[in-house]
Amino acid sequence: MDVDADARHRLAERIAGEITLSEDTGATVRKWRTDFEVSQTELAAELDISSSVISDYESGRRTNPGSGIIRRLVEGLLAVDERRGGSRIRQHARVLSAGFDREVVHELKEYPATIDIDRYYDAIGATELVRGREDTIAGHTIIDSIAAITRLSSEEFYRLYGQSANRALVFSGVTRGESPLVAMRVVNPTPNVVVLQGLDREDVWEHAADLARVDGFSLAVLDADLETTLQRHRELP
Repeated sequence: MDVDADARHRLAERIAGEITLSEDTGATVRKWRTDFEVSQTELAAELDISSSVISDYESGRRTNPGSGIIRRLVEGLLAVDERRGGSRIRQHARVLSAGFDREVVHELKEYPATIDIDRYYDAIGATELVRGREDTIAGHTIIDSIAAITRLSSEEFYRLYGQSANRALVFSGVTRGESPLVAMRVVNPTPNVVVLQGLDREDVWEHAADLARVDGFSLAVLDADLETTLQRHRELP
């Protein structure tokens, strides 16, 4: 599937701007490279330079790359992704088109067909606490719990659903799950599944299951770090 040229351009501008304005340019370059799952060797080959050059920029041994270098790095990442089918470009474009940034939304994805919730749990390694009214999902959104709850209005919260509420809403950075579950009380409709990332069953707020039952959505926990969570979700269809 071809990548939309306008979406590609907006994403390139967004990445380049973030790198340029970053207080730690190398760390920001590394963040985007790893997010696109491009190795230093792959990026260096795309740019026809030594991989040590990429390493030097990311480690800070080479400082303050000019706008031309930053533009080449960004274009290199996007070119590698395009040859792989452009999945990362499209996922980031969906987040941007919904009006969010990466501090709020880590990933927003629609599936080509619905999948069973149990299959979803198996794929990401989640443990279900409550089964809701629906048995399938058609996408997922992974969000930063604190950023979303403190910065988004109820209308903006609904936009996290992408094309449909028939999806899993994954909250990262939670401690007990109290805030996400309370937030769900003011959102209508609710998603089919809410996943609390970084928790096991014993960590969950004692009233979380009751609220999930009242609102009719499935509730699960995922005892994995954010990077692992993102990787498992990216492997979904």
